Amino acid sequence: PFIANPIELNPQRRMLIITGPNMGGKSTYMRQTALIALMAHIGSYVPAESAQVGPLDRIFTRIGASDDLASGRSTFMVEMTETANILHNATSHSLVLMDEIGRGTSTYDGLSLAWASAEWLAREIGALTLFATHYFELTELPNSLPHLANVHLDAVEHGDSIAFIHAVQEGAPSKSFGWAVAGL
Repeated sequence: PFIANPIELNPQRRMLIITGPNMGGKSTYMRQTALIALMAHIGSYVPAESAQVGPLDRIFTRIGASDDLASGRSTFMVEMTETANILHNATSHSLVLMDEIGRGTSTYDGLSLAWASAEWLAREIGALTLFATHYFELTELPNSLPHLANVHLDAVEHGDSIAFIHAVQEGAPSKSFGWAVAGL
């Protein structure tokens, strides 16, 4: 069944750091938010109990991972090109969706790129941002930057199986489910 999830982005809460297991619903939550914003801007009804959507100049997305064989660009190069486009063109009136920035390279480099991108979006641009990541270290950003909050999607382990809750909850997750998801 579909799980309805709230979202709150405003001048005091401009970025959500979204964590949770693979298959937990992070990307769906982000896509759903962008679609509702787009539908509201064209004057359409939106699938929500209620919605207040302010003016947006653009919606930027960096979701998914694929290479571009025709242009000879690796998955990592595509990711960095799209990220650079967002960091150069987003404004404080933009909606930005960033999904797992840095996953196309080493863990340390990926974490550094994700941290720097999130920090730039928060400090320099101030865009309304959904930033999904598996780098748990990024959940520390709201402690040092204003207008950021952590949310997570959770799961419950039952012996050797895992059940995804698909409900967005406030705060950082209490544990990782990587091994449980890998066993599926």
